[in-house]
Amino acid sequence: MSEVEYRQARFTAPAGSTDVLLIRHGESAPARPDRPFRLVDGQGDPELAPVGREHAERIAERLADEPLDAIYVTKLQRTVQTAAPLADRLGLVPRVEPDLREVHLGDWEGGLFRQKVAQNDPLIQKMYAEQRWDVIPGAESTESLTARVRGAIQRLAAAHPDQRIAVFTHGGIIGQVIALATGSRPLAFLGANNGSISQIVVTAEDGWIVRRFNDSGHVEDGLNGAAGALS
Repeated sequence: MSEVEYRQARFTAPAGSTDVLLIRHGESAPARPDRPFRLVDGQGDPELAPVGREHAERIAERLADEPLDAIYVTKLQRTVQTAAPLADRLGLVPRVEPDLREVHLGDWEGGLFRQKVAQNDPLIQKMYAEQRWDVIPGAESTESLTARVRGAIQRLAAAHPDQRIAVFTHGGIIGQVIALATGSRPLAFLGANNGSISQIVVTAEDGWIVRRFNDSGHVEDGLNGAAGALS
């Protein structure tokens, strides 16, 4: 008589759940003090840098054989441009989810945030110490950001039960989603690489299960510089 064995179980998404791939856009154009980014609804809207377009192609190669039911982008062009190669391969028309746009940086929009980070401005230090964006003048509050991100993910999950979707979004938003899913400090998951893939599974009961964060092997070998928190 053979012994009873119990193998380790592999993860299986619960019935009715939605598999959400969160893809950070490719590297965007550098900020220059004399040439601020154009604004869309008050937010900086740089295009992709040449290396960012290579990121987009690498993402398309990585996900070309994945069964995807929909692709989402934000109103900011760097997500649209990053999604384009994959959308073309799969024959999907990207849909816009405006509430997954980047964190609003108030007076530091247009590229100034990057300069302040590079200078390790005292307000940047305070932002991390207090785990709040709104120490930046005019920036979005944690409460506002949490509400719009949670609402957007819930909306997408409700529209795609038992499906997998790709959401091309931003570093601050990916960090917020993973923080909400894990119950971590609000800024604990900033810094996902450009072109990286993170993943959550949203159950029918609105449970958020983290499956991966910052999966970026497909955009390595020199394409990624130091990971920036935003933009």
